[in-house]
Amino acid sequence: MKLSDAHLKQKLIEHLDQVRRFCFALTGNASDADDLAQSTVERLLQKGVPRDVFFAAWMHRVCKNLWIDQIRRTARISVPGAEMIERTLEPVDGESIAIDRLRMDEVANAMQQLDSDHRLVLALITIEGYSYREAAEIMDVPIGTVMSRLSRARTRLLELM
Repeated sequence: MKLSDAHLKQKLIEHLDQVRRFCFALTGNASDADDLAQSTVERLLQKGVPRDVFFAAWMHRVCKNLWIDQIRRTARISVPGAEMIERTLEPVDGESIAIDRLRMDEVANAMQQLDSDHRLVLALITIEGYSYREAAEIMDVPIGTVMSRLSRARTRLLELM
């Protein structure tokens, strides 16, 4: 049994910022993120959402699958840039801002060199704050795979920086 249209629309409104943030983490730019978020919302409205699932996890899984399909179609992968990271920091002074921007650029450049599985697990756990179990459900992999991918992603990120 699926969620009613009214309940689905309410859930989508509640989670819209979250899905847009996740889309930006995956695509790396606002325009592609908006397109992916729109595709995700459209897919959820067209196909519906089962009543007995955790909505946020289902939404992220649909979004992830659409993103993977898009990668396969375009064979072009981008990563979160300094723009998104910069918006999350509170400026303290000019020197701090300059140092933070240098670090953000360094992280963005390192993220560009990660493969999509590593970028995905970092986005889910580090940016979105999901638990390993939740990330495993969204990625449709065992929890051990999430843990090993995250470990390898963090190690590789440090090597690249």
